[in-house]
Amino acid sequence: MTGTTLPTLEDRLFKLRALVAEDAPSLQRCADDKAVWLNLFEGFPSPYTLADAAAWCEGGSRAPVLGRVWGIEFEGSVIGCISIRQDMGWLRCNAEVGYWIGRPFWRRGITSAALKLVCHWAWESVPELTRIYAPIFSRNAGSQAVAESCGFEHEGIFRMSAIKAGEVIDRTQWALMRSPRATAKPPRHGWSEAFAASPDN
Repeated sequence: MTGTTLPTLEDRLFKLRALVAEDAPSLQRCADDKAVWLNLFEGFPSPYTLADAAAWCEGGSRAPVLGRVWGIEFEGSVIGCISIRQDMGWLRCNAEVGYWIGRPFWRRGITSAALKLVCHWAWESVPELTRIYAPIFSRNAGSQAVAESCGFEHEGIFRMSAIKAGEVIDRTQWALMRSPRATAKPPRHGWSEAFAASPDN
């Protein structure tokens, strides 16, 4: 999962693409929300300023340590991000995914469809990859529902394993294993009706 070129992944109703400077205003509007911030890593800024968004869109999202980061473009605006990062060394058969979108777009199936596209890309692009996992705050029912709707299985709970806003919290982990079903191409028409009913954030 190395290299500098980020492929554009397209669905009928949205696309995943590299972030550019012009995305900063729409990204800032979606990210500057306590409900979004509450379920993201401790270093995520709050308030999330236009300067924060510009720094992320103009280079921060391309830091090698982050793996691949796509902006989720819906109706012409970037409304969130999704990423995948391959583990290193003897754990390189694993990759971690993370995702978020703005609150106005929750429960519309967008994140579920985006996660399917990224997983399909990863299976095709990294032959040695056997497992994609998503560590999620235990209180974040929406993101867990996204993982489950995409075929991820619940692996367990890491108790008292993270700090957020000064509070020690539990995380839960979901994982998807490589299989013929996992590598099947998404429907050519884009979202399925099932995605439209999927809760997500």
